[in-house]
Amino acid sequence: MLDAQTDAWGIKVANVEIKHVDLDESMVRAIARQAEAERERRAKVIHAEGELQASEKLMQAANVLAKQQGAMQLRYLQTLGTLASDKSTTIVFPLPLDMLGGLLDRVRDSPAG
Repeated sequence: MLDAQTDAWGIKVANVEIKHVDLDESMVRAIARQAEAERERRAKVIHAEGELQASEKLMQAANVLAKQQGAMQLRYLQTLGTLASDKSTTIVFPLPLDMLGGLLDRVRDSPAG
């Protein structure tokens, strides 16, 4: 553009360089907000990718545990053992409903019940 404008004077403009630019404070704040928004966007993408990888690993673990009948029970007992190593922890020990159902049926069927 400058070359076309200065052609009539016999001046050839080959390169234009900007050395220093003064920006209004509001423009500086706007650029800073935009940069912050871009950093947050990148952080969310990285977090989402991590969640995706974690869910894939959990799915693989569930498939492995589902292949063996007692594997889930062993994993459950291993987790309880880990929790029990801390003496200040209260453990709520859930029982499977099918196990409780059998006990309730026996209590109802007993002559004393």
